[in-house]
Amino acid sequence: MSPIEQQDASLPQTLPSLERVQTNDGNQVPESVDLKRSTSDGKAAGVDTVPLSEKSSGISSLPERTRREKFVSNVQYATLCWSMFILGWTDGTTGPLLPRLREVYGVSFMVVSLIFVMSCCGFLLGALANIFLTERFNFGTILAAGAAVQIITFSVQASAPPFAAFAVANLFNGLGSALQDALANGFVGALKYHSKSKMGILHAAYGLGAFSSPLVATQFAQMERWSFHYLVSLGLAVLNTFTMILTFRFKSQEVCLREGGEPVGAVSGDDGKGKFRQIMTNRSVHLLAFFILFYVGVEVTIGGWIVTYIIEIRNGGPSSGYISSGFFGGLTLGRVILLPVNKLVGEHRVMFLYAALAFGLDFVIWFVPSLVGNAVVVSIIGLLLGPMYPIAMNQASRILPPWILTGSIGWIAGFGQAGSALLPFLTGAIADRHGIQSLHPFLVAMMAVMVVLFWLTPNTPPVPTDDSPAPQSDLEKKD
Repeated sequence: MSPIEQQDASLPQTLPSLERVQTNDGNQVPESVDLKRSTSDGKAAGVDTVPLSEKSSGISSLPERTRREKFVSNVQYATLCWSMFILGWTDGTTGPLLPRLREVYGVSFMVVSLIFVMSCCGFLLGALANIFLTERFNFGTILAAGAAVQIITFSVQASAPPFAAFAVANLFNGLGSALQDALANGFVGALKYHSKSKMGILHAAYGLGAFSSPLVATQFAQMERWSFHYLVSLGLAVLNTFTMILTFRFKSQEVCLREGGEPVGAVSGDDGKGKFRQIMTNRSVHLLAFFILFYVGVEVTIGGWIVTYIIEIRNGGPSSGYISSGFFGGLTLGRVILLPVNKLVGEHRVMFLYAALAFGLDFVIWFVPSLVGNAVVVSIIGLLLGPMYPIAMNQASRILPPWILTGSIGWIAGFGQAGSALLPFLTGAIADRHGIQSLHPFLVAMMAVMVVLFWLTPNTPPVPTDDSPAPQSDLEKKD
């Protein structure tokens, strides 16, 4: 028997071993193996082999990276974490300032919620634009542009302009946030070394930003110059723009990945329209996108409106803004300390466990009239909701074809981020008619929809068919 025949005969025994390693060490499911095009050295033609941890026992399909490559990779990752920190900071700002905005501008729940409407428009615009921009401009260029656009928002809002200008400025914030969120998730989703852990920490950085912001915003909300909070946000946005430029230097994602020693995954040989069509016709992409939309919406609705609820229903004082920090602090911790639980129980099963617990605890806030008790339970709900976003992104990496993975994650993240504006706006609209006590019935309903959407999402990748497009490496495509 020839060496090639021996290898082909051994494939059924090899694949289960690889799958077990993937499950136990928490690394990314193989993205770039194309069995139909395998050669005798175990690599697909022009495509990288199964991505595993650098220290996976008994398997060395990924080359050992040099010290410089590890350093570059860590700097790139830290820069993206800083970007997510800014996104969290922005989302965490609104809650403590909402009561002050209503007071200063003399507007109702419905009108003040227009802030969220403009953000939603920006998020949707950014999600759609991302797919087309990535085909025409480099990864680093789009990231820097997304960061720079946020500067417009904070520059306008820091001057406390008329409410119409204040609200419209959020359109640019939504656009910039969607671009950065989409590209950061796509980049980390394409990593081969420790991808799952890095996805969790990436979103913990978002939670850290959302935790920190209310601590500052609550102080400014009690000052005459409340809008000066946006000067702090402006400084952070300027720093974010410069770090994006210095780190990625307007380069493509493939070049940045190679500089960090990352094998470049497989992509389709189709043109940009073909990739867009594949993404838009993939059922799993849309299920995950709507799941993220409801998840982010629930997350930001709690962080944004819980302060108003505590003040008006539980008679909380001006320092109630710190409860928002408690929620986002729990969110941050959940994305880090629950990683071993996710691994032990399994990401798919543990998602339903977290959802059931969060669902039940929201009834506690709804029916137990205790200020301190409500504050504690809000933090626990944040802890339970925390791991859900990275789990969903890991699910996308596991079930989507590798040649549309980056674009799909970008669409899921960008479209889903619109939930951070859409659901809080609906909350304000309902509260304007029925009072802020309607917050928790609405949250319970949205959590239920969120669980159903994840239940409908496949847990395994589709079986490839003969007419599936053959993957092509980035090197082959460029040649």
